[in-house]
Amino acid sequence: MITSHQNGGPGYVTEDPMGPENGTEGPGSGAKLQQRERAVDFPPGDRVVGTVSSMVQGSRCSAQMERMQQYQEELRRKREEDANKGKHEIDLNASLRLKKLAQNPAKTGIDNPTFEAPEAEFCGTMQAAPQYALEDLLEALRRVQSCLVDTQSQADVALVLGMLHKEDFQNAFTIHSAVTQQMQPRGSPPLPLTAQAQGLCLEVQYILQSSQHKEGVELSNLLTTPHLQALIQAHDRVAEQELEPDPEESVIQYMGETVKLVRLEKAGDMPLGATVRNEMDSVVVSRVVKGGTAERSGLLAEGDEILQINGVPVRGKNVNEVHDLLTEMHGTLTFLLIPSSQKKTPPHRETVMHVRAYFNYDPSDDPYVPCRELGLSFRKGDILHIISQDDPNWWQAYREGDENNQPLAGLVPGKSFQQQREAMKKTIVDRNPDSPGKLWCSKKNKKQRKKTIYNPSSNVDYSAHDILTYDEMALYHQPANRKRPIALIGPPNSGQDELRRRLLSIQPDRFATAVPHTTRSPRIHEKNGREYHFVNRLAFETDDAAGKFIESGEYDRNLYGTSSDSVRQVINSGRICLLCLHTKSLRVLWSSNLKPYVIFLAPPSQERLRTLLAKDGKNPKPEELKELMEKAWEMEQAYGHLFDTAIVNSEPETAFHELLRLIDKLDTEPQWVPSSWLC
Repeated sequence: MITSHQNGGPGYVTEDPMGPENGTEGPGSGAKLQQRERAVDFPPGDRVVGTVSSMVQGSRCSAQMERMQQYQEELRRKREEDANKGKHEIDLNASLRLKKLAQNPAKTGIDNPTFEAPEAEFCGTMQAAPQYALEDLLEALRRVQSCLVDTQSQADVALVLGMLHKEDFQNAFTIHSAVTQQMQPRGSPPLPLTAQAQGLCLEVQYILQSSQHKEGVELSNLLTTPHLQALIQAHDRVAEQELEPDPEESVIQYMGETVKLVRLEKAGDMPLGATVRNEMDSVVVSRVVKGGTAERSGLLAEGDEILQINGVPVRGKNVNEVHDLLTEMHGTLTFLLIPSSQKKTPPHRETVMHVRAYFNYDPSDDPYVPCRELGLSFRKGDILHIISQDDPNWWQAYREGDENNQPLAGLVPGKSFQQQREAMKKTIVDRNPDSPGKLWCSKKNKKQRKKTIYNPSSNVDYSAHDILTYDEMALYHQPANRKRPIALIGPPNSGQDELRRRLLSIQPDRFATAVPHTTRSPRIHEKNGREYHFVNRLAFETDDAAGKFIESGEYDRNLYGTSSDSVRQVINSGRICLLCLHTKSLRVLWSSNLKPYVIFLAPPSQERLRTLLAKDGKNPKPEELKELMEKAWEMEQAYGHLFDTAIVNSEPETAFHELLRLIDKLDTEPQWVPSSWLC
């Protein structure tokens, strides 16, 4: 895929740094224009090119290329004639996939000369070279056998000789030799027509069920044999590897300039993975996208100027014309390039970084994304695999779970870029509290522009630490003897206390609560360290000031609190510590080294919540229910980035089993946790 910059060309900047109109700059771009890019070698909204069209014929740069093309065309016509002579009477319209494949032009590959010998010459005997190699092996074994004095060793060698003389072994050796000879570097392997041959076989068998023809019955029986099914399975596995000719690069002279001649293979559903921009009349490579053919070949570099594609000149063409040209091209693409004169900077970060997103992102709603077709949408809480930070403003990433379905990396806002424009938005909102609508950017008159331009030295500023964007994550599998504490969070009447009590009563050997601290005097039946840790007020306040309490408060002139040491005692005992905390305590819990697993218990709809509370003898007022729902929303907005998962408590029994399932999963599956926890 090749994309393009637009919006007026370089240097086209207006005075409003926030305006997306007319190619204006985005935050953090400085004097450099935030140019636009567009996908070229696949249509918008569809990253996968499933069918293979005929290759656009362009003038080749050498007589050799023309002869190869002519030879391949002759092979294609010959195969079409042979196929028409032996065409089987099967209704291709009975299968959409067969119909689709029938409409595709036949691909030309390289014939295997090993199997072109007359049939009489291939009767289980060896070719000349393999025969000599096998005879040498047999002769060496006979000499070894004659030198051995041990009866058992002689019997072992005789067994090996007998195996080598068997017809099955010689046939297998012949096939191995033929494959080995064919695998020698001697040109490009043929491209697979499909990687779903097994599915096609099933469809053909289904069509042939009602066939009365002798040939149809024979074909159906053939397709069900284990050997052919194994062969087709092997075919699909090899086809999935997307065999391609090795990319080529050569340096030649073109109109007095030293240029590069690069040949890439655009095959199957793998896009090229590059972006271009217009610089005056030139078409220049702007970005190489991870996962594409261009990136894997290493032959296209940022800053290369494209002169020709398959002999078609592109200098002076609009980027839309380049888009139309490359969309129709398949097979071998020959690029004539002027190499970039700029010195290539080393990659910003070579290793993959895993992050959790703390905001929702939709590239179709972002005026600053360089290429909307490449933009990667995600939701708050999604895990992103950042594979390139070469462009600090626009990282290249895959979304967790989509790596196999997403051939190219997508563009997501870089951390500093996102923080800067979010700070800009907050600054504008604070200075214009009555301005409605979304503030990716803001259109204002000239007087307002001067007042609302983002100024880092302004008194109304936001620290980057106050703006949540991404948090670097790592996989963590809890040890069997050190269980992660479970923190249940939710608004009043969300059911966290009931769920905790039920877990403690059903599995007391597995779950436990942390013993709290208090400054009140113990009662007659209470024992220090069992119901409470009884301490004096001075000791409590000293520990609280030292940050030893996860949460604390005062009730009836007595202090109460849950310390991190109490939680750690439960963990050291091998049990799971259950906590019901206020959301304000989450930051303290996260800053500890306890590695909590936080579950948010969200209330159901107001009507369902009213029914559940009525079963407990409660009759809340409508305004109280509304307040509870608003409280849950506020908790999610303010602390949702600290939640590992959420359970909607619409049915207590279902919520309990879901809670148990999530807790059990911690023992069997690794979980994403902040990488700072593992340092």
